Amino acid sequence: MTVVNLNKARKARAKDEKRAKADANAVAFGRTKAEREADRASRDAQKAHLDGHKRDGIPEN
Repeated sequence: MTVVNLNKARKARAKDEKRAKADANAVAFGRTKAEREADRASRDAQKAHLDGHKRDGIPEN
């Protein structure tokens, strides 16, 4: 029979659960830096395109 420190076992189990949750979140929500930058560039290009078509003298609501 081996002696087990219950406090260490509890902390190890909690750490494993947190790591599993973090891995699941990384799969669900994680995006690479290249994907984020591509989205940002696309958004900026769309905004510039729209701003280029604004008419002067018309108030924005």
